[in-house]
Amino acid sequence: MKISEQWLREWVNPALTTEELAHQITMAGLEVDAIEPVAGVFSGVVVAEIVTAEQHPDADKLRVCTVNTGGGTVQIVCGAPNARAGLKTPLAQVGAVLPGDFRIKKAKLRGVESQGMLCAEQELGLSDANAGLMELPADAPVGTDLRSYLALDDHLIEIGLTPNRADCLSIAGIAREVGLLNALPVSAIGCDPVPATVEDTFSVRLEAPQGCPRYAGRIIKGIDISRPSPLWLQEKLRRCGLRSIDAVVDVTNYILLELGQPMHAFDLGKLQGGIVVRTARQGETLALLDGQSVNLRENTLVIADHSAPVAMAGIMGGDPTAVDDKTCDLFLESAFFTPDLLAGKARGYGLHTDSSHRFERGVDFRLQRRALERATRLLLDIVGGEAGPVTEVVDEPCLPLLPPVTLRRARIPRLLGFELPDTEVERILAGLGLIVVATEEGWTCEIPSWRFDISIEVDLLEELARVYGYNRLPVSHIRADLVIPARAEARLSIRDLRRHLGARGYREAITYSFIDPQMQRLFDPDTKAVALENPISADMAVMRSSLLPGLAAAVLRNSNRQQGRVRLFETGLRFIPGEAEGNVAGLRQEPTLAMIISGQRFAESWAVATAPADYFDLKGDLESLLGIGGAADKFSFRAAQHPALHPGQTAELIRNDKVVGILGALHPGVLAELDLVGPVFACEVDLAAVLEGELPRFSELSRFPEVRRDIAIVVDKTVAAATLLETVRNTAGAYLTELRLFDVYQGKGIDPERKSLAFGLTFRDQTRTLSDEVVNHAMDQVIDSLEKNYNAELRN
Repeated sequence: MKISEQWLREWVNPALTTEELAHQITMAGLEVDAIEPVAGVFSGVVVAEIVTAEQHPDADKLRVCTVNTGGGTVQIVCGAPNARAGLKTPLAQVGAVLPGDFRIKKAKLRGVESQGMLCAEQELGLSDANAGLMELPADAPVGTDLRSYLALDDHLIEIGLTPNRADCLSIAGIAREVGLLNALPVSAIGCDPVPATVEDTFSVRLEAPQGCPRYAGRIIKGIDISRPSPLWLQEKLRRCGLRSIDAVVDVTNYILLELGQPMHAFDLGKLQGGIVVRTARQGETLALLDGQSVNLRENTLVIADHSAPVAMAGIMGGDPTAVDDKTCDLFLESAFFTPDLLAGKARGYGLHTDSSHRFERGVDFRLQRRALERATRLLLDIVGGEAGPVTEVVDEPCLPLLPPVTLRRARIPRLLGFELPDTEVERILAGLGLIVVATEEGWTCEIPSWRFDISIEVDLLEELARVYGYNRLPVSHIRADLVIPARAEARLSIRDLRRHLGARGYREAITYSFIDPQMQRLFDPDTKAVALENPISADMAVMRSSLLPGLAAAVLRNSNRQQGRVRLFETGLRFIPGEAEGNVAGLRQEPTLAMIISGQRFAESWAVATAPADYFDLKGDLESLLGIGGAADKFSFRAAQHPALHPGQTAELIRNDKVVGILGALHPGVLAELDLVGPVFACEVDLAAVLEGELPRFSELSRFPEVRRDIAIVVDKTVAAATLLETVRNTAGAYLTELRLFDVYQGKGIDPERKSLAFGLTFRDQTRTLSDEVVNHAMDQVIDSLEKNYNAELRN
């Protein structure tokens, strides 16, 4: 928002320089983005009058003008199309300096002498207008210095307001802040009621009071639209970034800038029946003032007469009822529209106007009648006419409720860090427009109608700090007894897992906790996911009960972008409906680790053969990860079923007889549903189980040799190797120190329904060299157990 410093100082005039004023406003939370002069740097420019304007003898587009400078006449050659006798316009005299250090000298144009230059607005740095000479009012005093006449020693202050400070989208709002910051009174403007001189009224009916609980309007008859806006009004609009159109539009724009109340004027002769504030009906259209026509949606609030919509409420008026050069009677409106119901409506039509910008953020809902009276007085003074009585319709229950807010005295030092005297607290709060009533514990504050952003106690505390001055807040050191919490030495950190997986070629992914309900059903159909009440979009409507949908989608995105080898992992929460846990009732939040791989086993290289990754690549990576905490022997794998994983290529991860994870190949049906090229392998593990390690323990190195024996057995192919390994450990005796499965074979020489497995058993004693009899006895026990329990045969 741009404001004129001179205009602001008409309301409140602190003894500060422009830079000091801007700094003060910024430190109060209203950041000043820029300060710039309202005109370029020039001198020697006066108000002049063209006495005669004749055609140049040797140039069709030039005129030779006789110009009155107030101290005589000079001859000027000018090419502006609007150069004419009687026009008052700026004249840069010989010796004048224009913006850009351009000096005016005597010159000859096509053989005719020119003693100066008549100026357009762009040449003086006033605006970008350069289509013709700048036209000054007919009563402009000839010979007067232009800078003095237009009061151009002014600055534009551009303020970047946050959306919550809609109360400062006006000169009145900024002046209220500056007056409070400097303990100065703010000049009041005249908004006295204008007595009706005609009895004409126009009916108003509210059919949508939730969107428009207050609407005021009045008829003004017999205006002279040909009368231009006075120079002071045009200049104030120009300096705030608005161009002058006609007196009626200029006045409504002026009220918007001065008081922050958007207004609109209709040509009364183009309205039928009366005003109806309602929502649009199916199939209705409206031609807008900017020339475009829109198809109105049924949830759009409109201002209509008894035949059709005439304006989009709070956004833009319609062209069919707009004021034009034939208008003689007006219907002037001033309304309040509920911010929540108007928010986003303009953007939905690709529009953004000064009115929508204010109404979406909140306009003072008690300002409408005052603004109407102020605009009426200005219009009568400028274009004449007679005003009718004000018609105001209000639905009180639908007006905003701003309940009182209590401020406790004890909260000030606790949250702001310093004591603030009661008198200063009351001065600040009263200066903000609050009605303050002292209580035993503090104050009860009634919130003014223009402050939609104050609703709780901390809002008042923020206002105290802001107005008192952030730069004045005392600096103090935080004092606290900081106790370093104990951390189990055996427990790993997530950082350890990330480093390990990164070293094995994985990249960490972070996916959304909200997923598509269809993806949820695809990966975890047995869990009814928690639905969001207000989802961002339809494909982010439920809380994930598994991390795999997000990682699978990430693999698909990478695959679609020609990434043939993908290794991803993620640590995060999954959300399971169940017992209350923490502060989320009925929802378990389980920290989880998930991994997914696809494509080639190794990155392309001359050193290794290309081969696709398989189930055992993922299982090996997971086992490697489990081993960094020294508790790999606490985990075991067991064949399992999962709706999203391939039958026969799925296993559960077990720790302490509890299932803590699942791994396997994605089901072909899932791959087809995702349009994903397989195979893809994934696992999901309870993070707490992975992080729980074991403390390393010292054991003395044996001075005696170890003995290794290898056996190969043939068993049914349905027997799991893990089961056989467990049996061997339990029967080999106390001297077994290492057990390895080093070969698995199915093929020629073996029954198709059976398989061969080879184990290496290492025996050692800390106190002696083991004899062959002891080792043979242990091996006999192992073989006997395998033969009895699994129908195993020794393979020759």
